[in-house]
Amino acid sequence: MVSSLDGSTVVAGKSAPLSSPLDTEVLFALRALADVIVVGAGTVRAEGYGAPSKAGQRIGVVTMSGDLDVDGDLFTSGAGFFICSDSTPDRGVETLRVGTDHIDLDQAIRRLPEISPDVAFVQAEGGARLNGALLDAGLVDELHLTLSPRLVGGDGPRLAAGSGDVTCDLDLAHLAVDDDSFVYTRWTRRT
Repeated sequence: MVSSLDGSTVVAGKSAPLSSPLDTEVLFALRALADVIVVGAGTVRAEGYGAPSKAGQRIGVVTMSGDLDVDGDLFTSGAGFFICSDSTPDRGVETLRVGTDHIDLDQAIRRLPEISPDVAFVQAEGGARLNGALLDAGLVDELHLTLSPRLVGGDGPRLAAGSGDVTCDLDLAHLAVDDDSFVYTRWTRRT
């Protein structure tokens, strides 16, 4: 995830204006390690997700409405699948249904082997509402956060928007600063 110094995760609805070439390299390096990426539908639409470059990698799109371009590269490649509730309309793509009228993310993560049998590393890529739901469900084990040296104002969402008052204690595992003042952090859940 990337955040401005004043806490926004987006500028004009996208995270890219907060990022840098090195931050993008970090994101791609983490993606290369992941077996499954879990991402919210709004992020898929805003950021233009396509087929992954890693062979066999799956991308689970969390959606209640199913309102996504299922004819796009992400789904026609066979990499994309829906993580949704029983009430989400069938859109003709592989689907992991978890919950009757809401999406049970804990159950979704536990059932990912049904979609990707050898899943060992799951990476969540936001957006902020998905992050909040993952925090609420106690599913945050690690956070890779880049602090962008920018103040952006506006009303962009915080890193974990929509979550309840949840406390998840983390320990700083890595810290690096580049020549452009971007701060790269890796936080792990305190045990």
